[in-house]
Amino acid sequence: MTILELFRFNKVCEHSKVRPEVDFSYCPDCGELIENQWYLIRCSCCGVKLKGIIKKGKIIPAEHFCHNCGGHDFLIERINKINFIDISYAVLVKAVIENSTDNFTQSWVETDFRTSNYRPRLLPEY
Repeated sequence: MTILELFRFNKVCEHSKVRPEVDFSYCPDCGELIENQWYLIRCSCCGVKLKGIIKKGKIIPAEHFCHNCGGHDFLIERINKINFIDISYAVLVKAVIENSTDNFTQSWVETDFRTSNYRPRLLPEY
């Protein structure tokens, strides 16, 4: 732990202990479900792979121009599985998967079956 980490006020988990070779994993530090997403950057003119970085939360090429044609425009392509050829060009984004659960309560009416013909049923929710 460095001295700068002690004075960091907004401590946000960076999920550094989540391994890059798994698709989904729980972070051991914060307990959230993390999805590893791989992205490739290609030149929009010639299609050559460019080395990518993450800067201020955005995926951009490390160099501001294509080394093959000199173009400045680029395309970001998401890939499902990473292979060893693309590993030096790919960018790993560790995205947090939000769990959405709907909470509701159900009530049942129970009656004595010997004295009534009433069948129990689910009550409507108000």
